[in-house]
Amino acid sequence: MSPRPLKILGAPGSPYSRKLRSVLRYRRIPHLWIQRNSRDDCDTPEVPVSLLPVLVFPGEDGAPDTAAIDSTPLIRRLESDYPGRSVIPTDPVMAFIDALLEDYADEWLTKAMFHYRWAFGADVAKAASVLPFWTRWDVPDQRIAPLAKQFSERQIARLWVVGSNETTGPVIEASYRRYLTLLDAHLTRQPFLMGTRPASSDFGAFGQLTQLGLFDPTPAAVTLETAPRVISWVEVVEDLSGTEPDEAGWTPRDAVRDTLRALLGEVGRVYAPFLLANAAALDAGAERVECEIDGEPWVQKPFPYQGKCLASLRAQHAALSGADRDAADGILAGTGCEALFRA
Repeated sequence: MSPRPLKILGAPGSPYSRKLRSVLRYRRIPHLWIQRNSRDDCDTPEVPVSLLPVLVFPGEDGAPDTAAIDSTPLIRRLESDYPGRSVIPTDPVMAFIDALLEDYADEWLTKAMFHYRWAFGADVAKAASVLPFWTRWDVPDQRIAPLAKQFSERQIARLWVVGSNETTGPVIEASYRRYLTLLDAHLTRQPFLMGTRPASSDFGAFGQLTQLGLFDPTPAAVTLETAPRVISWVEVVEDLSGTEPDEAGWTPRDAVRDTLRALLGEVGRVYAPFLLANAAALDAGAERVECEIDGEPWVQKPFPYQGKCLASLRAQHAALSGADRDAADGILAGTGCEALFRA
């Protein structure tokens, strides 16, 4: 490892940036936080897709720096590069459950984040007014105004891509309220999703909730009304660098709480049917995903990345030993998630 710190280029309004930065803080990995597209963002190595965050790894022995994107594989890479204070449960069964919950946060909760931010007038107004200043707060209003308008129009046009529309909106909002209630109940039993120490799934949920619970006015009001405990949890998870993890702090596979099973039930209720329908649409080359979620119609464009997410989860499930796979299937039984892993 290079003695130089990593660089993480992101933005406060990016849930994945907040997710990865919180992991770096908790794991005490030296890093510099740099606002993407700011004056300090210079000479950054190219990445294949312009997404946030970008993590820059210092080159060793005179080699050039390299950059990578995608928070979930980056967290796994950091696990191999930096020992100690792991965010992956040691039991492969619980690591698999953790990965499933992280994927739900990254790929389903983000639908709620995007929906609330760009489908409600007050939220659009706040995002359009504030987000452009995160890059250059010293730019005059007359220069920011057209950029804010252009940015908000582009994001609103992308609602269809992520699955937010008049048909799906009520499903997304009902699911978010249920998730808050279930997470609140779980946090009364233990401080983190996978035990008494934070896991990757905690940071995935945290990232989305920094926006849903703290920034965007409509979901923030819903969160405060439904689960004020969750708001406090998000504010604490922002920086867990002072937390000392208990090495025995992971929930054992034979002691999974009913509150965690209930959260998995929400995953199976809404995310599993979407993943299956999305995969079927991708396989068929269809232009639309059409299915039923929670008794209501769901229509959106197929999302290739979420097809890769399902393939990755299935590969992790298949990689478990026979006994471990049986144990994982036992935890998922009756949640609806088991449908994702049927032969």
